[in-house]
Amino acid sequence: MIYRHCEDLFDSGTFQAIDYRWVSAEKISPNASAAVIAAEDQQFFQHFGFDVNSIQSSIDVYIDGGRLRGASTISQQVAKNLFLTPSKNFVRKGLEVWFTLLIELLWDKERILEVYLNIAEFGEHIFGIEAASRRYFGIPAKQLSRSQAAILAATLPNPIRLKATHPSNYVIKRQQWILRQMRNLGDPRDLAGD
Repeated sequence: MIYRHCEDLFDSGTFQAIDYRWVSAEKISPNASAAVIAAEDQQFFQHFGFDVNSIQSSIDVYIDGGRLRGASTISQQVAKNLFLTPSKNFVRKGLEVWFTLLIELLWDKERILEVYLNIAEFGEHIFGIEAASRRYFGIPAKQLSRSQAAILAATLPNPIRLKATHPSNYVIKRQQWILRQMRNLGDPRDLAGD
């Protein structure tokens, strides 16, 4: 959020308010958790901060001439969003590894997910699932349906370009894929072994 304010000041010299509302895990629909896990990190409850298979797959695609794609886990995204800037360099990546390990050591998976849902950017100057839910659907995050949660999760790769309001064909297809993944994965709490 601070980074967004700095960007605004440097780019246009203006201040734009950020819509942000923290809510506890109990005030977030399980559909939101299921949607972001399905969209962003299906191995969330199985790894210790890093999805080695996804990282290796990304490297293999790149070596074969494909585009380098992200392989960040939810834990890595929390580390980046809480402590670092979105810049891409080896120093930042090294710090991200360090903070990810600390987060995984100090917090349980439910806390990591709660923080992620509360700090993720869901649109231009819209941070957290509560602000997004109220802005786009006029309801608290606790009331998000599967379809609503999936459309929000569909924008997460690039919430500035991908819109939950007036979604493109790509966002709608991604939402449908996320809904299928949610059905396949079932309740994310079951994946935790609870």
